Amino acid sequence: MPECAASVLHLDRPALRHRDPLPVTEPRIRWGLCCQFLDAPIRFRTATHRYVATLDAVARRTYLTNIARDNAAALDAAVARCAELGIGAFRINSQILPLATHPQSGYTLADLDDDGSIASAFVAAGERAREADVRLSFHPDQFVVLNSEQERVVASSVMEMEAQARVAELVGADVLTLHGGGATGGIPAALERLERGVERLHAAARIRLALENDDRSFTPEALLPLCERLGVPLVYDVHHHRCNPDGLSIADATALAVPTWGRREPHFHLSSPREGWGGADPRPHADYIDPADVPAAWFGLTTTVDVEAKAKERAVVRVMEEATATSREGR
Repeated sequence: MPECAASVLHLDRPALRHRDPLPVTEPRIRWGLCCQFLDAPIRFRTATHRYVATLDAVARRTYLTNIARDNAAALDAAVARCAELGIGAFRINSQILPLATHPQSGYTLADLDDDGSIASAFVAAGERAREADVRLSFHPDQFVVLNSEQERVVASSVMEMEAQARVAELVGADVLTLHGGGATGGIPAALERLERGVERLHAAARIRLALENDDRSFTPEALLPLCERLGVPLVYDVHHHRCNPDGLSIADATALAVPTWGRREPHFHLSSPREGWGGADPRPHADYIDPADVPAAWFGLTTTVDVEAKAKERAVVRVMEEATATSREGR
């Protein structure tokens, strides 16, 4: 492995450059795209254990190596396309190295990358993101539950968080957003388990961890004391808060979430309900963002807002344009 790639595996360079204040001359919302494109021909490859298990050791390694190499190239292309569209953040698919932590098919990048070229390609994609001012993040899947009552689930969750953190180090992603998890035994007991789970993370994952309020169990009001005690930022999801309200207003939750980020730019999530707020279930996401769902409290802030909408980059570009018009009108 080349010296430059190897050094990034162990040091937070350039991984934590986004932890410094970002050089903006005036407050702005950095609109973010989540994982996939609708129009651009950029695809991230996946793999299944069912198929990989049919391959012999050599074929399996070749197959996974090609996927890792292709996904590093796809990330570079994704960053470039975001920059072209004026999109300021990109959420990386948590399966960018598929099956990496699978109990039978698992591997490390070093297992696939004899000459370090794949690691170098990830580093290059991260450098492109830094130069284009596109913020990168991860959002581990729902099976990652640090507060599970089952030790095997917690152990596998820690392993998954740390595997994603290793890629985050390579590309310079500064956020691993995680939901609180299950609420078995009540919120206080669940939060105690969550705190114990967080404490099991090693540094690379721990310094990137951010907790997100969800639409069923953990509200901003429930998570904020834990965030403040552990020094873990709160990713404020306003859609989840509207579905699962607490004693805080949107303006209050925003104001309380911002300082949990310290010197880093706060990170929020935004979506609109597919059937509108009068529908039977407001939780599923719509294709686009209803402009009325963008909180007034977010205008005038410097923050990253991931747009969780089915229309992908189309939705991000539209809300960017609408928000710019609203800002000019002095909302």
